[in-house]
Amino acid sequence: MGKLASWIALAAWGAGVVSGEGLHDLAVQSGRMLFFGTATDVGQFNDLEYTAILNATGEFGIVVPENSMKWQATEPKQNQFTLENADAVMARAKGNGQKLRCHTLTWHSQLPEFVSAGKWTRETLTAVIETHISHVVGHFKGDCYSWDVVNEALADNGTLRDSVFSRTLGRDFIPISFRAAAAADPGAKLYYNDFSLEFNSAKTDGAVGIVRDLQAEGVRIDGLGFQGHLEVGKTPSQKLLSTVLGRFTDLGLEVALTELDIRCAEVPASEEALQQQAKDYAGVVQTCVDHDKCVGVVVWQFTDKYSWIPDTFPGTGDACLWDNAMQPKPAYAAVSKVLQKAVAKAAAAGGSGNGTSKAASPPPPPPPVGAEAGTGADNGVSAAAVSQPPSASGAVRIGPLSSSGGIAAALLASWALAACWQVL
Repeated sequence: MGKLASWIALAAWGAGVVSGEGLHDLAVQSGRMLFFGTATDVGQFNDLEYTAILNATGEFGIVVPENSMKWQATEPKQNQFTLENADAVMARAKGNGQKLRCHTLTWHSQLPEFVSAGKWTRETLTAVIETHISHVVGHFKGDCYSWDVVNEALADNGTLRDSVFSRTLGRDFIPISFRAAAAADPGAKLYYNDFSLEFNSAKTDGAVGIVRDLQAEGVRIDGLGFQGHLEVGKTPSQKLLSTVLGRFTDLGLEVALTELDIRCAEVPASEEALQQQAKDYAGVVQTCVDHDKCVGVVVWQFTDKYSWIPDTFPGTGDACLWDNAMQPKPAYAAVSKVLQKAVAKAAAAGGSGNGTSKAASPPPPPPPVGAEAGTGADNGVSAAAVSQPPSASGAVRIGPLSSSGGIAAALLASWALAACWQVL
């Protein structure tokens, strides 16, 4: 498909240049969330239809690199750091006026061989962890709203997962990692991030134990990331999920849905499955809206075209808010409706709608733009700044079709963008 045809196809999707109707805009206007965001990575940046949606700050106010900040990507050989791809994600986010969730530092998967196959003592592995975190977090100091410091440290039964870290250091690798991250960027929120915590299981108990242990040792932890890799028709009830979130907010943490996708058991998904998926997405997002200190939702890619699910769970898929053709699915409309109702409720109550009601002690703002700046997925801002509306210089707002005028505006915008691309 030619460049002009690509943009016309995007307009045919039903996009409209509509201010304030994207998911992030609505989340912030509700006063109940700080952000709505998405995972992305450099491998998708040449897809013009994709980036037209990604760049829309009304849809996504925060982005997370899907793979470019993981250890294998950032330090493939000891003390040889390769941060170009991560820098590219950061630069795009800054250019769009979006904030960055940074992911991830200490994780058992996607490790370089020098770490996974190394013959370590407690002292030498501690030094390797501290060096890696100090360099990577230091490189992005001031640019990250939060870091997923430790990722997926637990087995399903709530005990420590077997890994090079746990075999050598036991539980100590967790506070070692958090201390190193806190020293490298005192302004970033520090998260523990994991999957299958949403059902109040033994694994949830294990995560509570991690938080309590860190707090007992005086080690800073600010947030708990619920990955939210869920299945259609099998998501937790709002009551159950709220109870689980409360176990961590009661400990003084903020919480977020950090990698949300809800996969269908068969592909292509039936209309019935898509309608159930819409209900499931709505229920999860509604729980975050309703829960104090649930600061936001990040989806793990917004389009089925680039979802990690089919490769990891063969035969399943269609897990995202947009389909393979970049068209919004019923789940998108359902999430939008939840957020619209939250905005209306805030307006009726006379709320400020500034998105900061859940923000406790936000980190300092990042430095000005211009400061230092694959495949697969893990089973993976100043809080005040992320709540600000898009600047006038932001990207074209791509949102769901709202009127015939929206179609015309979208076509004009698409043709203009195509013309610019031809010049470039």
